[in-house]
Amino acid sequence: MPLAERYKHLLEPDEEVEANPDKYYDRVVKLDLSKLEPYVVGPHSPDRARPISKLAAEVTDKNNQFCDDISTALIGSCTNSSYEDMSRAADVAEQAKAHGIKTAVPFLVTPGSEQVRATIERDGQMQSLKDINGVVLANACGPCIGQWRRANEMVGIPNTIVTSYNRNFPRRNDGQPTTMNFIGSTELVTALALAGRLSFNPLTDTLAGADGKEFKLEPPKPAPEVPAQSFARGRSAYVAPPENGSNIALKVDPHSERLQLLEPWPAWDGNDFLDMPVLMKTKGKTTTDHISPAGPWLSLRGHLDKFSDNMFMGATNAFTGEAGKGKNVLTGETGLAIAKIARAYKSKGIKWVVIGDHNYGEGSSREHAALSPRLLGGVAVIARSFARIHESNLKKQGLLALTFQDPTDYDHIREEDRISLLGLAAMAPGKPVECLVRHADGTTETLRLSHSFAASQLEWFRAGSALNLFHDA
Repeated sequence: MPLAERYKHLLEPDEEVEANPDKYYDRVVKLDLSKLEPYVVGPHSPDRARPISKLAAEVTDKNNQFCDDISTALIGSCTNSSYEDMSRAADVAEQAKAHGIKTAVPFLVTPGSEQVRATIERDGQMQSLKDINGVVLANACGPCIGQWRRANEMVGIPNTIVTSYNRNFPRRNDGQPTTMNFIGSTELVTALALAGRLSFNPLTDTLAGADGKEFKLEPPKPAPEVPAQSFARGRSAYVAPPENGSNIALKVDPHSERLQLLEPWPAWDGNDFLDMPVLMKTKGKTTTDHISPAGPWLSLRGHLDKFSDNMFMGATNAFTGEAGKGKNVLTGETGLAIAKIARAYKSKGIKWVVIGDHNYGEGSSREHAALSPRLLGGVAVIARSFARIHESNLKKQGLLALTFQDPTDYDHIREEDRISLLGLAAMAPGKPVECLVRHADGTTETLRLSHSFAASQLEWFRAGSALNLFHDA
């Protein structure tokens, strides 16, 4: 008997608890799934959420300045593109097809993997989506991270797109701050594509069939998580490496605009970081899209130095309210791109620090948001709090990710302050780091900074990066 079967009684709820939960729990939350509605989130944040029945009122509220007309609908990418997701969207497509209608707006479909692409092509879901004007893209990140050339007439124009993607921060999908991305499930986005309007509620509203008769979409039938015939393998693009690749030399044209070989980061020299300027103090939501924008920059992602010219381009400067620009405190020049200031400091051998707000680094696990600060001379980010994945990425690149023990200390940091991080040789798990802040008026104050470094992660910092430990092995 398999171990799972032998011990399944340990994983099952106790009958008496299930029968009378109020007797055993201080608080019981009851969810009536029949009353749940599809939700739509956005624009500009996945946190701005409402049930579909509330969206139309927001669209008509002029204070929101939402565009009711949808410019493009997109489903798929890595997040909502499973066999089950595509099957639900195909069900909605088949309903539209039965009434002789197609999408009212461009409808782009990105399978989540080569296996999903091959399987939905075999099982018919892809054809259902094509039959309502769906355009199938390569199974890649695609428009979700800005790999998408929009029509020129949409550049700089406020417009609405609806997607089933996982992020919708400004500029993310097409580099345009005026594009408003509303996120829903694959089937909801498909329904909105058929209507062409953000205010359309498929739970209550109707569409006009080719015969002029009104009809209402039905919720898609339950779809299987995996296909009955297993997944199709599709076209394999994997090339196995040689058994011994130690003699292979990688050669990249030194004049390449798109590729650059990376060298290991230098190891920490064992000294404290003293009198560092504040490169930028960010205010409010500072996502990885703000730190390292994608969109048109993605053509340079293989060339870290060129790509890093976008660093902090979308982040809001707490001192000025301006995005992506700041002051070179050595020269006094203002209105400079943050990356240009960082390069100026680095050229003089000056390390710098960034100050961040709450949940610094929210969003995609975009390594460039840690690679670029490391390349351009950063050594630490001090924030009120971090998004977990970005905090880990900073550590992996040998940067110090530190938090104010008192979050209000964030307000104490001024534009021309100099920051010193002391006692780094004795840095240990759970032990605070001392931060000396020297203000331009000559006054100083000492702040205590927390961190979440484990002993093994401190080795990453000392070695210069996590990868350096393997490089030296």
